[in-house]
Amino acid sequence: MKSIYIETSISSYLTARPSSDVRAAAWQQITYQWWEEEQNKYDTFVSELVIVEASEGHPEAAGRRLKALENIPELPISQEMGELAKSLMAGGGIPLSSEADALHVAISAVHRIDYLLTWNCRHINNATTKPIIRKLCEEAGYICPEICTPLELLSEG
Repeated sequence: MKSIYIETSISSYLTARPSSDVRAAAWQQITYQWWEEEQNKYDTFVSELVIVEASEGHPEAAGRRLKALENIPELPISQEMGELAKSLMAGGGIPLSSEADALHVAISAVHRIDYLLTWNCRHINNATTKPIIRKLCEEAGYICPEICTPLELLSEG
């Protein structure tokens, strides 16, 4: 089975109250569909960082996010991942102000995860910066996971 790292935005869209924003509502529906129909086709992982981020905010919403993630194994975070995250920021792959986003990529790369699933299209799943992120991971000796949204991993039919 291929492996997949669930970044925090996935649990947020999965468990949020229905949005009146058309794009957010679509992302919620797609996330729910992927979670119900596709998640079991992967070895699924999170990290302590995901758990910490999912714990933030309104207590009721945080509770829903944590419940969705409760049976997913946590990948350990090491100094090696912190160093790769710094390289991703220093090399222009991820903004210096987005250390957590860089760490999500680094955790996935160091653990040799196949896919990093995210709705963070500003700093992680960005068409302009993904080639830079891939190059920086490779230069550091790692294979960058395929960074994608749940929409990209839905089975046809």
